[in-house]
Amino acid sequence: MKDSAGILADTNFLPPLRVLPNESFGPGEYLEYEVGYGFIKAGIATLEVRREVNYKGFKSLELVSTAKSYPGLAKLYYVEDYNYSVLDYHGLFPWRYQKDVHEGRYKAFRWADFDQKNKKIFTAKDTMEAADYVQDALTALYYTRTLPLKVGETVSMEVFSDGKKYNLEVNVIKKEKVTVPAGTFRTVVVEPLLKTPGIFQQTGKLKVWLTDDRLRLPVLMKSRVLIGSISAQLKVFKLGERR
Repeated sequence: MKDSAGILADTNFLPPLRVLPNESFGPGEYLEYEVGYGFIKAGIATLEVRREVNYKGFKSLELVSTAKSYPGLAKLYYVEDYNYSVLDYHGLFPWRYQKDVHEGRYKAFRWADFDQKNKKIFTAKDTMEAADYVQDALTALYYTRTLPLKVGETVSMEVFSDGKKYNLEVNVIKKEKVTVPAGTFRTVVVEPLLKTPGIFQQTGKLKVWLTDDRLRLPVLMKSRVLIGSISAQLKVFKLGERR
């Protein structure tokens, strides 16, 4: 049997389309963040690798990100965002993406199915061609975590977000020690050059601090907005299984 998202009940898998190394994350990983707007504590965000699944015959991982404003601020600006991706376990690319967003008066639900073998993307409104192993707004972060990330280098990938394809460039800026509620970490700072919102809506620059080890945990994210800046600081984490 399978549900509407294509999850199969059996554990018989098809041969993978490609195999990439991943020593960074696995099932059971849970990251929780304190989201701040300037000096104001605004809400909680999470990143989670939930479980292994059989997606249309391919071994995969369910990824979930959430963001929710604190009750005290909800009357001023209510936020409740949910992003869901099915990531190929071996190839580190998406098969399915869903986005359910409620920010202020704005509400949206979108989905996309990725036919990675035939290089096509299907949405409720369109079918379009795609590059090899295109990423979505959530899987792009997890894929980046598995890369070497040497200071001074740039990583490029095609990303699909909100009905559009664009080239995402991730600049590796520097190494830096940072302290967040979860502890003090040595990190590699990367700056994705975004043309549309990803898991972190913004209009200016986004920087992400990833631990300088094989885990590449995102411990800090900062983004400029029209007025001020938004940050997400890691406060609680649980490591997942590894290959």
